[in-house]
Amino acid sequence: MTGQKKRSGGDSANTISFQGELGAYSHMACVAKFPHMDVLPCPSFEDAMAAVQSGAARLAMIPIENSTAGRVADIHILLPDSGLHIVGEHFEAIRHCLLCSPNASEETLKRVTSHVQAIGQCRKNLRAMGLERIPFADTAGSAKHVAEAADPTLGAIASELAAEVYGLRILRKNYQDEGNNTTRFVVLSQDATTATDYDEAVMTSFTFEVRNIPAALYKALGGFATNSVNMTKLESYYESDSFTATEFYADIEGHEGMENVARAMDELRFHTKRVRMLGTYPQERKRGVC
Repeated sequence: MTGQKKRSGGDSANTISFQGELGAYSHMACVAKFPHMDVLPCPSFEDAMAAVQSGAARLAMIPIENSTAGRVADIHILLPDSGLHIVGEHFEAIRHCLLCSPNASEETLKRVTSHVQAIGQCRKNLRAMGLERIPFADTAGSAKHVAEAADPTLGAIASELAAEVYGLRILRKNYQDEGNNTTRFVVLSQDATTATDYDEAVMTSFTFEVRNIPAALYKALGGFATNSVNMTKLESYYESDSFTATEFYADIEGHEGMENVARAMDELRFHTKRVRMLGTYPQERKRGVC
């Protein structure tokens, strides 16, 4: 399968890193968007980003949110300090499979292991089958664990690709509770791109910290409304242990080379303590149909 192998002494300029084992949904996203690139599995998001920082990979594929489970933990905190730039986005439809070893069946299955988000996305089906839930670090890793254990009572929730990679049986396809379960990924690079690099609609992502004063967020965002800039995402989080310094992650349509966006960003900067630009990149065509 194209892009399935782990890079070994290959061309780092043609390599994309991701978090997880081979067969992970991040691996599938890499293959879908960059079918001719080699892949580099990494144990953590930090390691996947570090591979790009060190030059071991040219790009990283990082999940940022899921339509069912919401924000992917830690990404908003890791991105601004990584020194990397968002240069693309990708929407991957998540089609979970209930997997087991070749010597197992639905009758022998008692327990299922997977990433906590995958378990949450299949909770109704798991409850209906009366299966015990065991959290694991990632979906593909759980499939690998089940293959190695060869325990007929243990199953995994992972991708069809993971079943192929680790030689597991697929008991049920489309095991997720919601049919439109989709994960949005961002593509990271050392090199930033600008709107002039594209002939298509673009997105711009950034984080900002509001001042600790009344109506700070209202004032900071007013310029986007008055300048007709569409903000497609706004999410708050705390960067440290303090509950007084609120950070926000935002996506907008357009770029600062556009007059209305430039005016909105100027007003944002006036009413905030800091703004950190994460990247300008082309809109994925699937954005309008997800």
